[in-house]
Amino acid sequence: MTTVITVPASLDDVSFESMLQAVADLPDDAKLMIDARHSRWASPYGLIGMLTLAQSRLERPKFMPPEDANTISYWARAGFLAHAEKLMEFHGTVPKARKSSESNSLLDVTPIARTEDVQFVVSHIQERSKVIMETLGFPAQSSMGFSVVLSESCQNIIEHAGGPGWVSVQAYDWTKRLGRRVVMIAVSDSGIGFRKSLENRQMPLGADRMDDGGALESAVLRATSRFADPGRGQGLAGIRRYMGKWDGKFTIRSGTARIGVIPKWAEGEAALTQNLPHFPGAQYLMVIPELLTT
Repeated sequence: MTTVITVPASLDDVSFESMLQAVADLPDDAKLMIDARHSRWASPYGLIGMLTLAQSRLERPKFMPPEDANTISYWARAGFLAHAEKLMEFHGTVPKARKSSESNSLLDVTPIARTEDVQFVVSHIQERSKVIMETLGFPAQSSMGFSVVLSESCQNIIEHAGGPGWVSVQAYDWTKRLGRRVVMIAVSDSGIGFRKSLENRQMPLGADRMDDGGALESAVLRATSRFADPGRGQGLAGIRRYMGKWDGKFTIRSGTARIGVIPKWAEGEAALTQNLPHFPGAQYLMVIPELLTT
């Protein structure tokens, strides 16, 4: 029996949870059909989330691509379809990605499995980050911090995940939602997650705190690292500082919990959410809004 998982019309970090809920009680070898026929939009988080979902299954899922021509064309240009074809069994025709001129606002869906992949991503985005940040009204020197944020979040896949991952960056005009442009960084992997990573420490945390929420609090709020070396665990602290300085939103989901540094413009979102549908690895989301001028 094949379970059909419907991709929401608008797929982002919030609506992606409905897909995870649909597979929460299924065994890893259950047959899945991911039905994206009626999807009209997907954020970088949504696109790489689908790849992570497919990557985490023992049985290769079937996939029905969007029927909307503009949607499927964008998914192709963003690099999603090329990677999805290696992880899922496609049912339906898809366009070949058309070569387009370099964009200063987009890092295509990119796999991260080795340190060399992180170096490629950083060198690729360094050429664009200054332009990206300047279009949002930021000073030129802020682009260095942007590159560090991207590097640190990707490097965590190599050092902690124990499995391959994905990254994508896109700029959007959030006129209706926020009234400003934003740049969004999404990173995801299907590795061991934060709790198991911290359990591998030489001096593990107390058993009463070793759940997904406690592990995220320790790593994100207290800079706890699986490595005993002095100075480790500062990467996430650096991301927190950068996002806080520029009024950005920063969330990490791992296992059954999600923790976030939530700015005022995202008021209403919880700083810590637990008892979510289990999902392997870790998923990072960073949203930096256009700088308000006074």
